[in-house]
Amino acid sequence: MPSTFGIVDLFAGPGGLGEGFASLVEDGHAPFRIGISVEKEASAHRTLMLRAFLREYRSRHGSLPKQFIEFHAGETAEPDWSEVDASAWRLAVKEARGLELGTEAAATAIDAAIEKLKSGCDDTILIGGPPCQAYSLVGRARSRGKVGYVPEEDERHYLFREYIRVLDRLRPAAFVMENVKGMLSSTVESRLVFEMLMEDLTSLGSGHGQQYELRAIRVEDGKASLQEALRPSDFVVRAEEFGVPQRRHRVIIVGIRADLSGNTAGAAIAVSGPARSVSDVIDSMPPLRSGISRGADSAEDWRREVVDAAKLLARIHPGRDNQPLREAFSSVVRRMATEAPGSRTHTRLPESYGNSNDELLRWLERPELRVFAQHETRGHMASDLGRYLFASLFGAVRGYSPKAADFPLALSPDHRNWHSGVFNDRFRVQLADEASTTVTSHISKDGHYFIHPDPLQCRSLTVREAARLQTFPDDYLFMGNRTQQYVQVGNAVPPFLARQIAQIVLNAIVGLNSASDGNDPQQPDMSSADAHPTQNSLFDFS
Repeated sequence: MPSTFGIVDLFAGPGGLGEGFASLVEDGHAPFRIGISVEKEASAHRTLMLRAFLREYRSRHGSLPKQFIEFHAGETAEPDWSEVDASAWRLAVKEARGLELGTEAAATAIDAAIEKLKSGCDDTILIGGPPCQAYSLVGRARSRGKVGYVPEEDERHYLFREYIRVLDRLRPAAFVMENVKGMLSSTVESRLVFEMLMEDLTSLGSGHGQQYELRAIRVEDGKASLQEALRPSDFVVRAEEFGVPQRRHRVIIVGIRADLSGNTAGAAIAVSGPARSVSDVIDSMPPLRSGISRGADSAEDWRREVVDAAKLLARIHPGRDNQPLREAFSSVVRRMATEAPGSRTHTRLPESYGNSNDELLRWLERPELRVFAQHETRGHMASDLGRYLFASLFGAVRGYSPKAADFPLALSPDHRNWHSGVFNDRFRVQLADEASTTVTSHISKDGHYFIHPDPLQCRSLTVREAARLQTFPDDYLFMGNRTQQYVQVGNAVPPFLARQIAQIVLNAIVGLNSASDGNDPQQPDMSSADAHPTQNSLFDFS
C-alpha cells in the first residue's frame, strides 16, 4: 500500500507551498496530507481554512460545492461552510490554525498535532519558512529607518529557531525550508543569519542517528535533482526554470533524514517546460480598463485621459529614432475609438476555458467555475495613466521596461529625486513575452511595478492576474480586502513550483525516479567523503 506522509506547514501564508504538496497524486493516491498549517495573519488564515475545507469536500464528493461556485462567482454572500458539510469544515478548522509561531499556545497546538500525525501516517514532512521581512533587503532598509531599531531584538530574526524546534520534535522524513535571497546576506550580531541557521540544522540529531542531509535543488538539462551545495548561493531556486511565468528566486533548503538519504541520487524529475511568459497566463483573461482614483470615473472619462496622453506622447517623440514609438502612440489613439475596454470588472470565461492541452493552463483552469474571481482593477491617478501608457508601449517597442531617464519630462513626477537613480524602476511594465519580475507584497501598495503589458488597458495587474503569475489555480480564493489579497499573493510560494518540489521530495524518500526518459541524470559524487554534506566545512562564509 502506498505511503502517506503527514504535513506540518509553518508560516503558511495563504498556503502556496502546502497546495503544491497536497495536490500531488501518484497512481490515484495522494501521498501528502496536511495535518496542520499555521499562519497568524487573519485574512491569510481564512484563506487557508477555506482551501482546507474545499480540499476535504472534493475528496469526499469529487467536486466543488455548488455554494462555493456561487460564492466564487459573486452571486451570493459567503455561506456558513459548516452547514455545507459540517464534518469537512471541522477538519478544516483543525487543520488551518490562526496562531503566532513562537508563542506557548502555538507550541502546544503544534506539539499535539505532531503526536496525532505520527500515529496516523507512515511518516511526516515539515514545510514552510520564517517571514521574509527581517531577511529581505527592503525590510532591512526600512527597519534601519525606525527610531531605536535594534536588529538583535527583532524577534523575526529568530523565528527560524521555532522551525528548528518543530523539526527537532517532529523528526520528519524530510523538510523544505523556503526564504528570500536576502537571508543569505542578513546579519545579526555581526554574524550571518544563514550561518546560524546552518549550524542549527547540521547539529540537529547529533548523537542519536537522526541527522539530515541538506540538499539544494538544481536544474540541469531539463531535469531537477537534489544535489550537494558547495556554497550558500547553491540553495537559490529559480522559479522560471520550473515553468513558472515569473523570475522568482528564493532560498530553498531540502533536508532528507539520514536513514532515507540513500534514495536521494534517484530523485530527479523532468521539469515543466518550456519557459513561460506573462502572456501565456493572462492573455486569455477579459480586458479591463483601470479606474480614475481622483475625479470623474466613467469609461468615457478614462478613454479621454488615455487618448490625450497618447496624443501628447506622439507629439513629443519627433525624429526618425523615435518613429516606432511615435507610431505606437498614434496607433493607440486610433484603436481606443473602437477597442477601448469599458468595464473594470468583466469576468467572463473564454469558450476555450478548461479545454487546453497546455500543462500550466490545465493546472490553472478549473472547468467547474463560471467566472474569473478577483479580477477587478484599481483606480489610478490621471497623471499615472500617461506613465502606464508610456511604459507599456516603450516595453513593447524597445523590449525592456523604461528607466526613469527614459521617461519624457512631461511625464516626470513632481519629485526632486526622480532623476537621482533612487526611483530608476519606479514604473515597471511586465513584458508580455517574458516571465514577469518577482511578484511581491508591494503590489498591495500601488501598481507601479506591475503594469499590464497591454497599452489599451493602461493599468496595473489585478489580484487574479498576479495570482496566475504565482500559479494559483483559478478556484483559489484569497480572503480579506483587496489589499490583503495582494499581500497574500505576493508572499506566497508558487504552487506549481511547490508541486514539483513535492515530487522530488517524494522520489527521494520512497526511491522513485520521475525523470522523463527513465534514466538518472548526472548526480554529485556520493563517495564516503561526501556522504554527509551537512558539515559546516562545505560552506564558505568568509
